Amino acid sequence: MGACATEAGTEGYKERHRGKVPAEHFRSSRDLWMSSIGLGSYLGDIDEETDERLRAAVFRCVEAGVNVLDTAISYRIQRAERTIGRAIVELLAAGKVTREELIVCSKAGYLTYEAEIPRNGPAYFQTAYYGPGILRPEQVVGGIHSLAPRFLEDQLERSRKNLCVETIDFYFLHNPETQLREIDMATFLSRLEAAFQCLEQAARDGKIQWYGTAGWDAFRKPVNQPGYLSLTQVLGMARRVGGDQHHFRAVQVPLSLMMPEAFAVANQIVEGDSLTLVDAAKELGLTLMAASSLGQGELGGPEAEKLMKPKIPGLDTHAQKSLQFVRSIPGVSTALVGLKLRRHVDETLALVAKPPMHAAELRKYYKF
Repeated sequence: MGACATEAGTEGYKERHRGKVPAEHFRSSRDLWMSSIGLGSYLGDIDEETDERLRAAVFRCVEAGVNVLDTAISYRIQRAERTIGRAIVELLAAGKVTREELIVCSKAGYLTYEAEIPRNGPAYFQTAYYGPGILRPEQVVGGIHSLAPRFLEDQLERSRKNLCVETIDFYFLHNPETQLREIDMATFLSRLEAAFQCLEQAARDGKIQWYGTAGWDAFRKPVNQPGYLSLTQVLGMARRVGGDQHHFRAVQVPLSLMMPEAFAVANQIVEGDSLTLVDAAKELGLTLMAASSLGQGELGGPEAEKLMKPKIPGLDTHAQKSLQFVRSIPGVSTALVGLKLRRHVDETLALVAKPPMHAAELRKYYKF
């Protein structure tokens, strides 16, 4: 199996889909061609039926022009990663795609079980993490979240095995601001720097290509509000740790009609200018992936009508209209959406076959 996504591989994937999807569906970032919609894998029951639905969704999406696959070790307690890994192996064996064409993303930060919910959760964590010395209690926030380097190393090895890949293309620290529930900002930044050092070594070892943060609200908060993070400050930390050739190259943030702050609020300072997070990421050369593009499903229904014009040409469903908003924002590399049910896959792939909107059209059809 090839090690990772490459410029030549993803460009070849784009060219193979020429005429099947609009050219604007693919965006170049980090020298990779990324589909404007990516397959997410967060929600779902812990059962084999959901596994099979996700596996089928991966197959259909990859065949139809979606080459960004996003997951986390904690999603469905490792079952999401394992199902995507199985699908990747089967896709490669069937000659449907090459490893170099796929952009595989995962995350670590939350302690998780292994495929089944144990009868005694604390006993499981004791056996899996505390007993072997992978974690110490003082390194864990809320009994569930850690940025400790040895823990991240352990999680990365598990994720590589689950996903059946040598190298994970984008590896994210999962909601790192969770730490701020129990520690102060100075301690948090110290832990974040240690995590960056760990991930820089993982990149040098070829276990990941790039790393970043997949947060919830830290980059979206108003300046000076408790818990606010500056993208420039975080990038500067990566430069101190890894030098000019550092591997901090991506951020993943919620971005939707319900949560438009990353696009609508100028809360990031870059060289004295106030920019939105989307524009700041673009200015700083970072890949930005939009998470929770459908508000974890809420924007797939009538709730979305309050946030958009009644009719948008060429789009039939609330989910399509909501996703179109996110994927059309200049600077968004990919809009992630969780897909398992066949009708949701059909709905999304119908949108893939349509071009994104021009930036000027966003304010014409959407309210934010």
